[in-house]
Amino acid sequence: MKKIMIKTAVAGLMLAGVTACSDELNISSVDPQSSMSADPIELLAKQYATLAVTGQAGPAGKGDISDDEGESGFYRTIFNLETLCSDECIWAWQNDDDIPAITNIAWSKDSKRARWAYMRMAFDVTLFNSFLTDNASRTEGEWPHYLAEVRFLRALHFYYYLDLFHKAPFKLEYDPSVLPVEKGGKDLYDWIDQELTEIEGLLAPIGEYNSSANFGRADQGAAYALHARLALNSEIYTDGAIKDYQKAIDYCNKVINSGKYAISTATNANGYTGYEQVFMGDNDVNQQAMKEIIFPIRQDGKKTEEYAGSTYLVSSMRVSGMPYSGTSNYWSCNFARQSLVQKFFNDLTKVPMVDKDAYEEYTKTHTISTEADVIAADEVLGGSTAKMIQVAGDDRAMFYAGVGGGIRTLTTKQITGFLNGLSIVKWQNRRSDNSTPSDASFSDTDIPLFRLAEMYLTRAEAQYRLGGNDAQAIEDVNVLRNRAHATPITSINLDMLIEEWCREFYMEGRRRSDLVRFGLFTGSKYIWDFKGGVSAGTSVDKRFNVYPIPATDVSNNPNMTQNVGY
Repeated sequence: MKKIMIKTAVAGLMLAGVTACSDELNISSVDPQSSMSADPIELLAKQYATLAVTGQAGPAGKGDISDDEGESGFYRTIFNLETLCSDECIWAWQNDDDIPAITNIAWSKDSKRARWAYMRMAFDVTLFNSFLTDNASRTEGEWPHYLAEVRFLRALHFYYYLDLFHKAPFKLEYDPSVLPVEKGGKDLYDWIDQELTEIEGLLAPIGEYNSSANFGRADQGAAYALHARLALNSEIYTDGAIKDYQKAIDYCNKVINSGKYAISTATNANGYTGYEQVFMGDNDVNQQAMKEIIFPIRQDGKKTEEYAGSTYLVSSMRVSGMPYSGTSNYWSCNFARQSLVQKFFNDLTKVPMVDKDAYEEYTKTHTISTEADVIAADEVLGGSTAKMIQVAGDDRAMFYAGVGGGIRTLTTKQITGFLNGLSIVKWQNRRSDNSTPSDASFSDTDIPLFRLAEMYLTRAEAQYRLGGNDAQAIEDVNVLRNRAHATPITSINLDMLIEEWCREFYMEGRRRSDLVRFGLFTGSKYIWDFKGGVSAGTSVDKRFNVYPIPATDVSNNPNMTQNVGY
């Protein structure tokens, strides 16, 4: 089988010229059909590379989209719309474009960040359509797999359109003269459901690419995982017309019972926990971490330099002076909301923070100028990640509140900077074997877009919602709690499930979607800090359960209509 070098930015594909799915979008003129000198397999690599990179020349240059290139990447745009508005984190610099509106859940039809996500997905779908249109008749060799893989990537993008916007500019062939039509709600759900069903038999067998050679390609496991996620959200996506909880269970069973994947459980010789290793810089070669990852976005500090993938995740959550940083690139942007910390510490007085008076007393006799000095100070004053995990009784409590980079507060009434909350250190560029990262500025850490843990929690929730099998749901939740060395649960309810989704998957770009499914994102049933624009939180209107269709698209494409309330 010919290997697809996904981690290599396809420099040979200097594609020049194609309009996007909707020609009103401000997308660079890049046409996959205008220059077909590239090998078709290289072009397949480009389909995957668009998940990881934003243009043709490293982190910034010849960008796919004519806007802020770093902000326009696939994962970063989705992560921001799913996470920055949720109960997980706050963007420190509230003067940045559209950030207050996202932080406070108060965006409008002119939301720049919603437009960036919409544009990126439109560009990618155009790329996929071009590949599929040009190669539709290919049946020899591995071509059925290649075509099915790109159909999966296209279905994945339409899934995110459905999740974020509840509709999509829908088009399945490459033809710049034809505008996409609007497809949403149950119609779009049914299409994704049918498309995944059709391609599942065409993809490589489940777990086929869970190896170093082809890690990052989509096989049946990726399609099953997406199908399970789609089905779990069926009631929301179809406005109550469908409740496909049994289908979610069936697809989870296909993945879990395949024997091709395993939860990363073992603490390694260097002291890194099983959970921690899934989010480290060598998670594409560490066999234990790889076995949990069903489908990753590949990243490499040298070969996929980017500002919109895991470099964003690592750098945005660190400030210069923090120990064990694994990077020289400190953006100091995202810090934990109080509500996230409360998922691990019911009593906030138990959070091991640095006391300012004790810090001042300590510095009278100690100099803190090196990483070793910071580590030593944290041992005495508290705030280390190891202490957080110990006190929380949960390996997933990967926060830092030590002296590195400055003294943090746990809560804030006004957002003034990065030290307004705990630092989140779940995403790392460090390697579990303690070897050196390939680059100090860009991250090696692959992004697990789907991992086995999701299948356990999906099955647990679906079992509970169907009723009659709480024992199986409890067992599935405890698979993850046992891995985290957290106290097992003995009973289950929806409140516990939504909390567990956060504890296991915080900062993985899905929290808004989960809160919407539980009826907690809008309204007043669940309030968190700065929801609705006040420090204590307040209710928000139900229209914010979906994002607006960009005003430019509504204006320029007569097939598209605006979402209610915008």
